[in-house]
Amino acid sequence: MALINIFTESAPKAVGPYSQGIKAGNFLYVSGQIPIDPDSGTMVEGIEAQTRMVLNNAKAILAEGGYTLEDVVKTTVYLNNISDFAAMNEVYGTFFTHHKPARAAFEVAALPLNAQVEIEMIAYKD
Repeated sequence: MALINIFTESAPKAVGPYSQGIKAGNFLYVSGQIPIDPDSGTMVEGIEAQTRMVLNNAKAILAEGGYTLEDVVKTTVYLNNISDFAAMNEVYGTFFTHHKPARAAFEVAALPLNAQVEIEMIAYKD
């Protein structure tokens, strides 16, 4: 099975030695996205805006690989503060309206560049 690196200018460049996404067979693995605006290179402020930016970045990577949010089977949400869960969840729910993938969400000690939220995804398509 060939592995295909996925890259789009519509999402921030990786901040380390990893790919935005990797397509492996029918799966697309989207690396954890933090709330960097791909146009300005700066991080947006506030948990709602950060969640929206993260999901839009992930959506752009999915699109580059030929996938949509409807193809996402699993997400993992990392929060700098679990008290932001409700606000993150409110925004998250506007992206996954009909299709709701499996998900884990938990607090971590810290996130890259002091982000408040990071989300990774796994998508599958026949």
